[in-house]
Formats: sequence, C-alpha cells, structure tokens
Amino acid sequence: MPLNNRCKPSLTLLTIIAALTLFSACRKSDYIIERVETITDQGGGTGTTTWTSDKDYLISGFVFVNDGQTLTIEAGTVIRGCTGQGSLASALIVARGGTIIAEGTQINPIIFTAEGDDLEGSVPLEARGLWGGLIILGNATINTESGEDLIEGIPISEPRGVYGGYDDDDNSGILRYVSIRHGGTNIGEGNEINGLTLGGVGRQTTIEFIEVISNADDGVEFFGGDVNCKNLVVSFCGDDAFDLDQGYNGKGQFWLGINGSSDKCLEITGGLQPVPALPGSQPVLHNTTLIRNNLLSLATPIHFLQYGGGFLRNSIFLNPGGGVAIRYSDKPGDSWSLFQSGRLALESNILYPGAGPSYAYNFYSDLGEDLTTENRELTDSTISWLTSFEDPGISDLDGYTLLPPTTEFENMAPNPNEWFEKVTYKGAFGSNLWIEGWTLLYESGLIND
Repeated sequence: MPLNNRCKPSLTLLTIIAALTLFSACRKSDYIIERVETITDQGGGTGTTTWTSDKDYLISGFVFVNDGQTLTIEAGTVIRGCTGQGSLASALIVARGGTIIAEGTQINPIIFTAEGDDLEGSVPLEARGLWGGLIILGNATINTESGEDLIEGIPISEPRGVYGGYDDDDNSGILRYVSIRHGGTNIGEGNEINGLTLGGVGRQTTIEFIEVISNADDGVEFFGGDVNCKNLVVSFCGDDAFDLDQGYNGKGQFWLGINGSSDKCLEITGGLQPVPALPGSQPVLHNTTLIRNNLLSLATPIHFLQYGGGFLRNSIFLNPGGGVAIRYSDKPGDSWSLFQSGRLALESNILYPGAGPSYAYNFYSDLGEDLTTENRELTDSTISWLTSFEDPGISDLDGYTLLPPTTEFENMAPNPNEWFEKVTYKGAFGSNLWIEGWTLLYESGLIND
C-alpha cells in the first residue's frame, strides 16, 4: 500500500499535534475508480456471496448482510463507501443472524475506506466523516430492560438494526487484518457512525488485528455482548478511541489507542439512557497502550462512569492528563462502589509522565461532593502498587516510537485465564510491532520501530 511523500512526514511531536488539530471534517478526493461493482440494498441484503480481491467494490447507502446470509471477503479486497451525510450515508451492517467472514493477512489486509481513496495519498490521513463504517449486530446479552435495542448510526425505522438477545455464544463470523478508514458519517442530529460498531456480539465471533483510523465518532464501540478482541489499533478519531457500554463483558488484549481530541482514549460505561442499566459493564483488558496526543490537556483520558467497572491490567498510559476518572453517584453499583468492592481494579499499570499516587486517580461526583483522600479509603502504598510512574520506553520524538520494552517491569498482574497470552511486558507491544505491514497508521510514518 504505497503512500506518497506527504503521508510520510518527519515531524516532531508538537508538529504532529498541530497537524492533528487541523483535521478536515470532510474532503472528497478527485480520484475516480475506473472499474467498480456498486453494491446497493433494496431490502434483500447482500445475499450469500463472496467479494473478491480482483474487483473494486463501492457501497452505496446502507447495505445489510441479512439474517441467514454470509458475506465472505477475500484478503486484499478494497471496499469503498460513497460519501454523503444524512439519507445519503453509506455503511455495511451485519444484521442479527448474518455472518461476515473477512480474513485478511498482514501482507494483504482488507480495507474499508472512502470513495475516491486511491490508497496513495489522494485522501489526507486526517480526513474524517467521508462515509459510514462497519456495524456488526448479534444475539448476545445487553443490559436494556427488553434485552434488545436499536443500534445507533442507522435510521430507527430500519428493523434490521435491532441487536441483543440471550445467546452469549453467538457467532457473527470473523474479522482479521481489517483496516477501516475515514468513516463516521453523520446521519442527523449528532448521530454519527462509529468506525467499528459491535452491538450484542457474542463470544464465538473472532475479532483480531483491526485498525480504525480518522473516524469522526468513536473508533470501536461495544454495545453489550461479550465478544473477545485482540490486537486493536485506533487512532485520531473525533470521539473516544474505545467506548464500552450496555453491559459489555468481553476480554481484550493488545489494544493501542491514540487520541488527540478532547475525548477519551477509553470510556467504560454501565449503560446508556436511561441510567441505571444493570448489570454494568465488566470487561477485562490486558496490555493496552493508550496515548494522549494533547500534552496541554488536563482532561482524564480514561473514564469509568454510569455503573462501568472491570479490570485494566499491565497497561501503559502515555501523557495521561488528569489520570483515571472514576465517577461517584451515591447509588449502589456505581463506578465508585465497584472500585471499593474490587469489581473495578487497575493493576500493574504505568502512567507516564506522572506526579505520584495523588495523580493516578481522579474521583469525581455527580452530586458536587468533595471526595477527599479519606473518603476514598485508599493509601498511597495501595495506589503505588496499582500504578507506577516509570518511563515505559516510548519516545515521542520524530513521531511515536514504540520500542520493545524490557522484561524488568515489576508487579506484573497475572492473567486470569488461558485466553490471554502470557507476556513479560506491559502495554500493547513487545519485540513484535504487529501494526507493521497492514495499518495506515504505520504507513503514515507517525509510528516507527
């Protein structure tokens, strides 16, 4: 996937930050696809079919993989979405009971991008909102009263937008080595499409080696379900990098999130409106690297709120601003009470640069109460064990350089089960820089080995 020189800048960190703040919301390239198969949907969905790498595909409007259908996408296939907002938005949606088999490789990834992208720089790295995104809906548990909901990002009049159920072993297929670029179309009233939306997706679904870059809304958002995900990379999105809510209870390992906006690298929420929605989210995340580009911001890049809990271990937070925010609402099951009871725990992580234990956490209240150190019932020694402030070996000169960490980190939290790979390093990377060869982020030159 060659890029021209303007997509391989040699920039200092401050120059990168300045460039990222000037991201264009929408820009349609003059590049024209000469041979293309246009995919539309008049209600019949895609059918059971295979999209092959010797063709160019253009999604026009909302295209569904209906219940009972299987869409197979060959390695190396490029799928583009028509530009347009509102009723002209384009997205690929796998409905409940539908299956997607999209198995790219490190050499031949599957790419979802905008109409007009020649993959050689015709669309700027920073362009957002040029098309919709990829939405997968399943039958796994979500914490709404009815056990179902209508997914955000598509019209509420579309019955195929329902997700949720009672089958946590539901299987929506396979996504592997897939890059999703320049999405996030706004369909109206601030309702943008996430880069990758996972609504009620079950644990038998395979999701690994996924990139979302320059999306106008969240990078990856989980609406309940318990799908497990490895090797996710999200960068330069307009909202959160990772957003977990509606009782998401899956596992994750080796996640990289880079966010230069005012929003979060990671947000874990119990439920959407109405609140509360119980049980809350309880994900288990190991070996994440979360990087905040905005060095001047004191905002907290990691939020637990509205009955969100879970476990975040062996991870690195670079430029973490105000630390980790945990919300107190004086109601049973809120994030603060989950933290007190051990159902929200941050273990063996690194915040760098950091100012010590008082810097690690930011407890805040919906009620305007002052949560003093005494109210937190935490000691400096406890926080010091949960969080350290050593240099993790990530350079921020001439782009972000992810160096192979040493094996000398102390207080490594053990893996809770065999799904997690046993590693001796914190953060998303060891000696293998696994984003190389298939991500636009790596090809852009902003990450170096």
